Amino acid sequence: MQIRHRTAAAVALLALSLPLPLAGASAARAAPAAAQDTRVSGPELPRPTGRFAVGQEDLHLVDRSRTDPWAHSGPRELMVTLRYPAERGTGGAPAPYMSTEEARLILADHGLDGAVDPAAYAATRGHARTAARPVQGRYPLVVLSPGFTVPRATLSSLAEEIASRGYVVAAVDHAYESAATAFPGGRVLTCLACEQAEGPGGREAVTEVRARDTSFLLDRLTGRHPAWQRAGLIDPTRIAMAGHSIGGASALPAMAADQRIRAGIDMDGTLPEPYPAAGIGGRPFLLLGSAASVPGDTPGNWAGPWRHFDGWKRWITLDGSDHFGFTDFPVQRDQLGLPHPEAPLPGARAVELTRRYVSAFLDRHLKGQDRPVLDGPSADAPEARFHDPS
Repeated sequence: MQIRHRTAAAVALLALSLPLPLAGASAARAAPAAAQDTRVSGPELPRPTGRFAVGQEDLHLVDRSRTDPWAHSGPRELMVTLRYPAERGTGGAPAPYMSTEEARLILADHGLDGAVDPAAYAATRGHARTAARPVQGRYPLVVLSPGFTVPRATLSSLAEEIASRGYVVAAVDHAYESAATAFPGGRVLTCLACEQAEGPGGREAVTEVRARDTSFLLDRLTGRHPAWQRAGLIDPTRIAMAGHSIGGASALPAMAADQRIRAGIDMDGTLPEPYPAAGIGGRPFLLLGSAASVPGDTPGNWAGPWRHFDGWKRWITLDGSDHFGFTDFPVQRDQLGLPHPEAPLPGARAVELTRRYVSAFLDRHLKGQDRPVLDGPSADAPEARFHDPS
């Protein structure tokens, strides 16, 4: 398992990249969550382009059938942000990005303490609104799982885009797998998994835990007694899972373990080994990678697993991008003035291309809509390269 080594240099959040890594970091000391300072102006995420406005709610889930695998005590917990199609002009204030304390711990974990104001990072502005009135209907569900050491908030721009196009999106924080995640009761949980997952088999241990988390989440969102008050918006027959880094890698074992997941997307995550013996039954899978994720024989490359995918599949890389190019970080980096010589693709363009290919994949495989952009290179996206090493 590859572990990204932290650097103390004040470089961009995105400069901490290796091909398809599982990032490692030491656990920071937990501290009470601090309120976000709304007086500070932070970066603004690109507006979603779909026809719907976006509503947002947080949900705390507790799986009392499992002891937490990293804390070794207490039940397994998840924090989930749900976004859904909403009527324009409804809802309250824009949903907060994260607390200042979460931002402080995350920036410190990436060696950026002192280089970026935590209050400014926490004040990142999205476009979803709390308590927005949903547009009634039945929508496909997309589960989003973040990278190791980073919280679900880092996928906000993508989540808002997907929801604006007519999906319910559940972005998940897996307890003790982020540098900082606020939970109820004033708790900020830090990364107990970071040291425990180092070494051989660590990546597989994390992806197995996340696969079980995902099945539990689906039970609580689509079961007979759902935990979310708006669960009636979800069409339980149309579910996909996508994620960044270890979150994307987790889509494969989650699909192997749960037939409810009809399609999967891995954004620059090293896939667990070996490939699941039972496979995923010909279900579609998208590999969307950074510039370093082209076919090759480097450890963790997708070339080995690629031949096992026996259904619809695509392998696309984006020139000028790095490992965090599929998250909010490129936009935040640009607006905060952080240098990024290793990833020259502008943040707004990185977000645009990520949204383009993820949305097209979901439209094609959950809604049955033709999306020619997935068929091969296009003149208006010269950064995107299609690969087929088989």
